[in-house]
Amino acid sequence: MAMVDTGELRLHVQRMGPRDDRPATATVVLVHGLLTDSLASYYFTVAPSFAAAGLDVVMYDLRGHGRSGRPASGYTLDDSVDDLEALLDRLAVTGPVHLVGNSYGGTIAFGYAARRPERAASVCLVESQPATAAWARTMGGVLRQVLHELAHNETEALAWISSNRSRNTARLARGAARLARETTLAQDIPASRVLTEDQIRAVRCPVLGLYGGDSELALLVPWLQALLPDCRTVVLPGHEHSVLVEAAAAVGSNVLTLIQQTATATATAEADSETKTEAEVVTG
Repeated sequence: MAMVDTGELRLHVQRMGPRDDRPATATVVLVHGLLTDSLASYYFTVAPSFAAAGLDVVMYDLRGHGRSGRPASGYTLDDSVDDLEALLDRLAVTGPVHLVGNSYGGTIAFGYAARRPERAASVCLVESQPATAAWARTMGGVLRQVLHELAHNETEALAWISSNRSRNTARLARGAARLARETTLAQDIPASRVLTEDQIRAVRCPVLGLYGGDSELALLVPWLQALLPDCRTVVLPGHEHSVLVEAAAAVGSNVLTLIQQTATATATAEADSETKTEAEVVTG
């Protein structure tokens, strides 16, 4: 376990890399979702296969989650993008990174790519979307429901979860209730600054959207494809919002394909640029 001090709070970070001491081919940063989630959702699913494929894998607990610090306030989307930017600076990760975000983590990842396009090699949205006004309204409704059902009727809600789901799910829900009750997260996220369509369209790196076929977010596919200049989408039939855990192999293989294709395209572009420069020198 490693704790990284960003200057504002301490973030719990885990890092994996190739086991045979060969240099990593690229860095992939994994950003998890809200409330009941943590870096564990990656650690026990796709992170090992990414490391085995030669990648430097960075995963961390968002502020208020897992083992990271839990300030009483400061939970807007910009705060989370600030954390990601500060973390990469502290880890001395300066080159373009591949960003993978699950649910709210994808919104953070896209926000980082919009803010720092030169540091984003690609973005994968797993059951996620960029921050828009519609997104903020939806998040407001979801978080109000969480605050009411978990934070104010906690005993009854946790008893139902324990009986109908599992004790572990109830334990995670108890932590989510505490986070919602003791911080301004439920108020801050819906009040976050969102992106305009022009700002979303300005993200030029390759974007992959992965959605469950039975998820409402799959309806975003035509919008994303029409708006983003370099976007591909994959819909996984028979799954809802939990595709990262339920279909980890499919998620992992699609992300690795995106990273490999991006690397190939970058190498080709660099070779073409060198050839063009050499031709200009000869003809000049």
